Amino acid sequence: LKVTESKSKKLGRKESTSSSSSSCSSNSVADPLSSVLDGTDPLSMFAATAESVAATTDINRKKRDKEDYIGSDFEPWSSKRGEILARYTTTEKLSINLFMGSDRGKTSTGSAVSEKVRTRLEELDDLEEGSQKELLNLTQQDYISRIEELNQSLKDAWASDQKVKALKIVIQCSKLLSDTTVIKFYPSKFVLITDILDTFGKLVYERILSMCMDNRTALPAHFTPDDVNDTAKETCLNWFFKIASIRELVPRFYVEAAILKCNKFLSRTGIPESLPRLTSMIKGIGDPLVSVYARAYLCRVGMEVAPHIKENLNQNFFDFLLTFKQVRNTAL
Repeated sequence: LKVTESKSKKLGRKESTSSSSSSCSSNSVADPLSSVLDGTDPLSMFAATAESVAATTDINRKKRDKEDYIGSDFEPWSSKRGEILARYTTTEKLSINLFMGSDRGKTSTGSAVSEKVRTRLEELDDLEEGSQKELLNLTQQDYISRIEELNQSLKDAWASDQKVKALKIVIQCSKLLSDTTVIKFYPSKFVLITDILDTFGKLVYERILSMCMDNRTALPAHFTPDDVNDTAKETCLNWFFKIASIRELVPRFYVEAAILKCNKFLSRTGIPESLPRLTSMIKGIGDPLVSVYARAYLCRVGMEVAPHIKENLNQNFFDFLLTFKQVRNTAL
């Protein structure tokens, strides 16, 4: 009996050992750590969730900061645009100058470097040159259609990598804001032309932003110039140099104001330094009506890209009131 009991105990221990080993082997197949390989482990899921929450929090914080700066009763430009177009109409005949391009020929002699420099200089010289076609006796609807065609031409030129042509279109459109022949229609003209300027500014900014994405999917929300590579910085500077070469004050002011946001790629103080300079540029505009609308555009762009810089915007608004008083006295 004793021998039988001991054998049965030994057999029982062997069975338990084999069963435990089989359970361990089955558990090793369903090891939770193995799920790390497919990214479904709790830590990876938590990290992904944390990133999405952080991005959403950052966007909400930026919205709250902007509301704190401008106030909850601030009316955005989008709510005013349609109202202006509907209110300021005219039955008078309008005119518009269309850019037809330059016939300047380009030589092909010299080294590759000198050829590149010469081509760039010729492009800069051509910004305001070339034949123009003046369209007269246009109705308001014809005028609006022509402006919309120019806006589409700008997008087409940009899509086909004709950046200089796109800049020429923007310059010619900006020049139209110097014409106050039909004053009654000027507010609507301002809306139509600044739509083109906004399109151009967005295209330039997105182009430079795309150049900053080397091995990353995107720049941080609050990126600094240190995060921007040299190629993107050089391209950004090139745009500002081209705009600085514009001879006439009004188009030079409007085109630079349109890409004001691009200063973020170059310097932390780029926008705060550019706003006072652009404000001073407006003082050189002789026509008080053109001047007051230029200030309105700078205020709108400034509130979008730097709502916290109230000091300069307040000064600009004060100058706006002085100029408006001059316009009113002139009209009377």
